[in-house]
Amino acid sequence: MAKVVSTLFISADGVAEIDPDWHFPYFDENMGRAVNEDYATADVLLIGRETYDSFAGAWPDRESAGGVDAPFAKQLGDVRKVVVSRQPLEFSWRNSELISGDLVDAVTALKADTGSKGILIPGSISVVQQLLAAGL
Repeated sequence: MAKVVSTLFISADGVAEIDPDWHFPYFDENMGRAVNEDYATADVLLIGRETYDSFAGAWPDRESAGGVDAPFAKQLGDVRKVVVSRQPLEFSWRNSELISGDLVDAVTALKADTGSKGILIPGSISVVQQLLAAGL
């Protein structure tokens, strides 16, 4: 059974959000290593639409630019991305698909997939909250 791991950038007082003013100035080698370890354990990214839009708006361009972020950007492009949205979406980023049906049912099926090593939820706070409420 695949393990579900959520990675949130959260402050000591419990604020979880991606705010460039307090996130990027503190991103260092240790944080980079922790992020890489999380991504190395997953072959599925479970992300909400806002996180998808943010990632898809940045990482494909970083991959094609070939800079220092290109290897990680390629890793993100290659991984299966399962997107949670209540509206139909057209995907511009490879290996992206929309969850069909109920979120809890879909995640239960993803967890049960014997071919999956892990499911990573980077950000997507509302998705994490729904899964916690459902006991997943």
